[in-house]
Amino acid sequence: MITIANKERLLQNGETPLDQEARALALTSIESAVNDADPKRILESRFLLKNSTIKINSHSFDLQRFRRIYVIGGGKASGSMAEVVEQKLGRRIKDGLVIVPHGSKDKTDVIKLHEASHPIPDEAGVKGAKSILEMVREAKQDDLIICLISGGGSSLMPLPRDGIPIADKREITEALLKCGATIGEINTVRKHISDIKGGWLAKNAYPATIVNLILSDVVGDRLEFIASGPTVPDPTTFSDAITVLKKYALWDTTPKSIGKLLSDGENHLVPETPKPNDDAFKKVCNVIVGSNRTASLAAYKHLNSTGLNAVLLTSTLEGEARCVGAILASIAHEVSSSDNPVQKPAGIVAGGETTVTVTGKGIGGRNQELALAAALRLDGMDGVALASASTDGVDGPTDAAGAIVDGKTLVRARKMGLTPEGHLADNDAYSFFLQLGDLILTGPTGTNVNDVSTIVVR
Repeated sequence: MITIANKERLLQNGETPLDQEARALALTSIESAVNDADPKRILESRFLLKNSTIKINSHSFDLQRFRRIYVIGGGKASGSMAEVVEQKLGRRIKDGLVIVPHGSKDKTDVIKLHEASHPIPDEAGVKGAKSILEMVREAKQDDLIICLISGGGSSLMPLPRDGIPIADKREITEALLKCGATIGEINTVRKHISDIKGGWLAKNAYPATIVNLILSDVVGDRLEFIASGPTVPDPTTFSDAITVLKKYALWDTTPKSIGKLLSDGENHLVPETPKPNDDAFKKVCNVIVGSNRTASLAAYKHLNSTGLNAVLLTSTLEGEARCVGAILASIAHEVSSSDNPVQKPAGIVAGGETTVTVTGKGIGGRNQELALAAALRLDGMDGVALASASTDGVDGPTDAAGAIVDGKTLVRARKMGLTPEGHLADNDAYSFFLQLGDLILTGPTGTNVNDVSTIVVR
């Protein structure tokens, strides 16, 4: 059970009883969202074994049809997923390797948990990805490969194509993360410089059968973008990857090894990623077992159970974080003044993933930036709170999951000599909320289904 470690402090920061009540409701809804997205909880209810048959959602697989079972994968939640699969299948598993973030606390016996770096890939990740490819290449037509994929899989399973140095892949990944590119755009590039993503894992495993269990961290749950789609046909091209880099003015500074590969691919000198007509995908079953909707719906249900008039606004929220924060704050104003689109007392949930275009020198994450932008519009309101957090517990390059604000946040900040507008302009939301004591701290949660923002209007 995940709880917000500093929740009492966050509640005490509310200056009026209504603010404290609004904060409490917003924070407990975030906890509900994270806990309902727990991969163990999800798989224990959806990965079912009866006699010799596995049932996953509407899919069934008779294990008597298969000679050997392998378990592979990668992502922030893959270690927890591996624990459940191993508990259910035990010694039926021939071998397995799942790549998890450094410091993972999951425990397995048969399935090896290989630690690597996230969000910037490292050599340990390369080693793990190579081991996975070697394992699936051994699989035969009558073997079953259970693949466990979750958010973070792209960084944790790096296998640069055609000898691209991992340092070059790190460089382009960092540049894409900072420029405001969407996860789909980032993964379009990553798929074309990888030997395992963009369908290549399925291609290497063929003719074995693959069942891919996916915990989605991609808005809209597009399979080809989750962990860069290792078992999914890739609809994008080398030309698309180049277009992304040019769009964000990165093409001229792209490492030479990557630029050459993408140019060679565009000129048909390098094979494209596997496409939908490839026979390999006839033996792949991709199943989404959890997503942002899982978390957002839990937050909504929690708020509704407390007597609030709750609305799940969306689970596909996107856009620049500071713009989204301003919009969410404007919705709070509308509810407060006109009971529209929902009557007070109200709880509004918006899930998804925003982006931050980094132009300043500060530190922060998309949820913290969203909350800071919202605070500027909530100034002076009473009984209104907005909490925004990443379900994985890590918002940007910080130790915080996100932040919480209310109508007195700016009052407190100005008393301390803080300038919220300056912190926002410098992408320095972390320092702002650190000094206020309004960072949401959970630590790594073991799941990853994007972000959840909650507004409470008393």
